[in-house]
Amino acid sequence: MPLTTPPRPDLRQHLVIETPEQVALDYEIAGVGSRAAAAVIDQAIVVAVVVAMVLVFTLSHIAGSLFGPLAGAIMLGTGFAIWYGYFIFFEAFRQGQTPGKRWLGIRVVSESGHAVSRSGAVVRNLLRVADFLPPPYLGGALLVALHPHGRRLGDIVAGTVVVRDRPAERRTVPDTEPAALAEAPELDDQEFRLLDSFVSRADQLAPSARLRLATELARRLAQPLAAVQPDADLPHRLEALLDQERGRRASGLSARGGGPAWQLVARQGERWDEFDVLASRVQRRGLDDLKAAELPDFAARYREVAADLARLRTYGAEPATIERVERLAVAGHNALYRGEGRALSQVWTVIARQCPAEVLGAWRQVVLACLMFSVPAAVGYRMLREKPQLAEEVLPDVMLDRAEAGRQARGTGQRYVEVAARIRPAMASAIITNNVRVALYCFAGGIFLGVGALVLLATNGLQLGASFGHFVNVGLGAYLGEFIIGHGVLELTAIWIAGGAGFMLGRTLVAPGDLTRADALVLAGRRAIRMLGASVVCLLVAGLIEGLVSASGASWGGRMAVSGASVLFLIGYLLSGAAYRQGGARHR
Repeated sequence: MPLTTPPRPDLRQHLVIETPEQVALDYEIAGVGSRAAAAVIDQAIVVAVVVAMVLVFTLSHIAGSLFGPLAGAIMLGTGFAIWYGYFIFFEAFRQGQTPGKRWLGIRVVSESGHAVSRSGAVVRNLLRVADFLPPPYLGGALLVALHPHGRRLGDIVAGTVVVRDRPAERRTVPDTEPAALAEAPELDDQEFRLLDSFVSRADQLAPSARLRLATELARRLAQPLAAVQPDADLPHRLEALLDQERGRRASGLSARGGGPAWQLVARQGERWDEFDVLASRVQRRGLDDLKAAELPDFAARYREVAADLARLRTYGAEPATIERVERLAVAGHNALYRGEGRALSQVWTVIARQCPAEVLGAWRQVVLACLMFSVPAAVGYRMLREKPQLAEEVLPDVMLDRAEAGRQARGTGQRYVEVAARIRPAMASAIITNNVRVALYCFAGGIFLGVGALVLLATNGLQLGASFGHFVNVGLGAYLGEFIIGHGVLELTAIWIAGGAGFMLGRTLVAPGDLTRADALVLAGRRAIRMLGASVVCLLVAGLIEGLVSASGASWGGRMAVSGASVLFLIGYLLSGAAYRQGGARHR
């Protein structure tokens, strides 16, 4: 018995989805290696851009401060936006591909096979904070390696998956004609059916009729029959020829002269080549690059390719041919079934109305976050008031130094923080970026069953309460309060909203309701990202107040007026969300 080498197992991960055309598409999941290599390329680009930006601002400052007092603010804000927005921008607006992913031939798509949505790109990248733990990116790498679809936490919440965009190209059609292959069928479909009908009914025929029909059939099939058992009688030779043809057809090759699969390849090969060129163009530039007359043609060609793919599978065509056409169908599917883009007016609707509406819809989680912050703050305040000696043990050195400096500055009329006007824009930018970062951590920490958000809220609340208690103990309560009164309302509310978004993710993990946990997480992620948007809006306004007003020489009256205005802004922002919710309820 001849020894055969067993086929190597396919260790690659796959995701099979069904298109609206009822054709199954097989996506190959990108592995840890390709994703890590793409991340290294992208991080190198980000670092290079940030370093180049710093050099430009530094040289402009040396040459005469080209950007004036705004230089520092622009540099900090732009650097923060590049660091956190690079991946979001490219995945949301460049068909799921950063430059690194494009270089490695991988792409982010939704788990349904559609192009990644804007919100999906935002969610999966903001949750990089959670995937990074413990450093360096160990948690995310382990999930990618162990998850059946290679998904990290960000992918699970966003409902996305990273797939290979360019499968390895293989030979599409054999170099030789099918008739010249050793195992190629020799009969066309009509001849095969005629032979099969004769053999299946031969035993039911009279001997004379069987011999007459066999002789006529042998005359018609003289060439393929010539080499089949020349020493046997004619009926057995015809039966042997049928068995030979059945074996050859079972190998997946088409009939002589082109058969179904070969005929389809010959007829449609040029069309597939044309669609390949068109699909590559769309992948690079998007559907917007097509002219008005080309768009319906692209859609029609995609449906044609999808139908051809189904036929090739039915005909048992070569795997290489099926893979090539499947790659074309995937490209067309990703281009046509992409997320809807948003006009500028729609983006404004999301920020100004949908985001605050989501905050109101999740008011229980926001109240919980407020309590998880406020209760530790009250405990820290009471603890320092009753035991002032604990200050050196529980407070960071920077707060102790500021309290000591406050004692000395109070006599000279200086305030807690008072900086020159030219530095305030940079300070406002630094404050905004730091606070937004804290909000991101609160949101991302919620994926750990809400514990991460809880720890961040509680520790920050405890430190704030203890710090205020220490300042009161040394007679500087009003001194510190004067600084925080202007921006404090918006800043604290923003942190509570971000914590509420984190709690929403944690609650969904524990109690997904009637949905599967995966589906519930995707829906919760979309809601939570809108809440985080509302938090960022509040932090932007709070950072501007803190950098431009709180750090200035404004009077108590002026600071109180700004604080009152911030409260009115917050109320108006939430009322906008309430109106949106009521409008949605009426339409339902």
